[in-house]
Order: sequence, then structure tokens, then C-alpha cells
Amino acid sequence: MTRYILRQLGQGDLIKNMPENRALSGLCSGIIEAYDLFGVPSAIILFVVEEISYNICDQRFHEFEISEKRPEIMIYRRTLTEIYEETTLNDKKQLILDGHTVAVVYYRSGYEPAQYPSTREWDARLRVERSTAIKCPSIHYQLAGTKKVQQALAAPGVLEKFMGAGAATGRVRDIFTGLYSLDFDENGERAVDMALADTERFVLKPQREGGGNNLYGSDVREALLRMRHSRERAAYILMERILPPLVSGYVVRPGASVPP
Repeated sequence: MTRYILRQLGQGDLIKNMPENRALSGLCSGIIEAYDLFGVPSAIILFVVEEISYNICDQRFHEFEISEKRPEIMIYRRTLTEIYEETTLNDKKQLILDGHTVAVVYYRSGYEPAQYPSTREWDARLRVERSTAIKCPSIHYQLAGTKKVQQALAAPGVLEKFMGAGAATGRVRDIFTGLYSLDFDENGERAVDMALADTERFVLKPQREGGGNNLYGSDVREALLRMRHSRERAAYILMERILPPLVSGYVVRPGASVPP
């Protein structure tokens, strides 16, 4: 997209300055390698998708990239509800869909509570996790990416359990920002007081995937005052805000009143 826009602006000579972006090919190559490691030539790849997807172009790019690299690999798209209705586990714990063994399950859904509206979706997730299919991500990896796990890893002495007490551990810890538990203990109360004293310094983060769910500024104060004596507050962690340097650029969007 950026390369296309530069050409349209008559700035094609600047394309050579753009960094190489291998995200698409890299991820798809990883999925294909997982497929090959599974070792069943007739197996399929399953994309777990939403009922209505607003990110369909990105998903299709991955599908097309895999098909271009390995046209013999079949790719299916199913919601969690459809997985519950259409899949089974055989006696070898293989996940079977439409008569085919599933080699790789790539989650493009299943990251938000609303995507599990009933027990059927939870049962579908459990069935996939119990299967031999290679999951991207597995439930362990998905949980490891939550803010609570990040906050726990940042606690004093925890990182040392995994990396030892050497200089490398210190260098890793140096890139951590402040991460604080809001549990109902002395440290949690101290974190609440610290945030209420300077709300602009912090962000409240729930155990959710992606953006759009964090709280900043006056919303931090309002939420903490509301949740201070509620177990709900333990579902969040407090994090020091990362304030990046300001840069100028263009935002390209449909219906904008001022063209770039």
C-alpha cells in the first residue's frame, strides 16, 4: 500500500528507502513448515475466523500466500461454532474436518470474550487443544501473552528463575517498563495509590488482545475509584506509559476532508 501511494504521489524514487517487510511471507512460511512437520500429506490447514470479519483482506493475503507457495495444501475457514458442529477427534486424537485431518490451526478469532458466546465455542476450543493439530497459538502461548503474565515476569526475582542472575538478565530487565499488580495485597494498594496520585503517568490494561481496551488519563482515576474495593480491579494491571518521540506523517483514510 505504501509503495503504491508513493508511486501515485510521484515519489517512487523514495521506495528504495523503505525497510523490507517480510511479515506476510515469514508467517506463512512458518505455517507451511509446521504443516510439513505434522507429516500427513493429505492434511489441511484450518483458519479460525469470526462470523463477520472486518479484517478479511489481511486473512486472505495469508491464504493466498500459502496457496501460491504450496498450491496442494487445502485451507478451510471455520468459526468456533462451526468447529464445534463439524469437527471430531478420532482415536489418535487427530482433529477431523470434512473427512480430512487438520495439521495446523491458525487462530484469527478466539481472542475476545464475545467470541465465546456459549459453551459450544469453549468446547470447540478445548477439542482443538486436545487434538494433535499444531496450534497457532496454543492456549499456553496465548495466555503467556496476557498482561498479567507480563506483569508477573517483571516482578523482582522472577526473571532470574529463567535466565539466572547474570548480566544478560539485567539487560533484559532494563527494557522493562513499570508493571504493577492490582491484587488485594499491600503491593496492589500501593499501586492504586500511586496511580491515583499521577494518572497521566500510567495506563490500565485488562487481559485482552490488541488495542481499544486500555484506559488512560482521567479514565484511570474513574476506573480505580469505581473498582477499588471490587475484585474486578484484579483483572487489570497497571503499567507506566511509554511516551515515544513525536514524529510527523500522513494518515490516509477514506472520506477525509483534507487530502494528503
